[in-house]
Amino acid sequence: MSTVSACQDCGACCATFRVSFYWAEAADGGGGVPVDLTDKVDSFHRCMRGTWSAAPRCAALQGEVGRKVSCTIYPQRPSPCHQVEEGSAQCQRARRHHGLLPLPEHEPA
Repeated sequence: MSTVSACQDCGACCATFRVSFYWAEAADGGGGVPVDLTDKVDSFHRCMRGTWSAAPRCAALQGEVGRKVSCTIYPQRPSPCHQVEEGSAQCQRARRHHGLLPLPEHEPA
C-alpha cells in the first residue's frame, strides 16, 4: 500500500524559500539538476531559477500551491529539497506563508 505525501498537494516550500546549492549539483558539474533551471549565485553556488526573488517560485514546480503540485525534476532535485521534511518547522513556516493549515508536527527519526 503506497502512502500519498501531503507534499503532493502543497508545494509551499517550493514557493517560499531560495533553493541554493553547491554548483556541482548541476548537470554541468556532474550532478543531476538541469542547468537551464538554475541561476548563478556566486562562483560556488547556484539556486533554482525563480527562487531568488521577492516572490519565490521554483521553475521546476508545476501546479497550484496548496492544491495539486509536482516537481518536474524530483529525482534530480538539489540537496536543499531533500532536507525539507513534511511537517518540519521549515515546512510549517512555508505553509503559514501561503495561508495553509499546519500539518501534524514532525517527529525526528
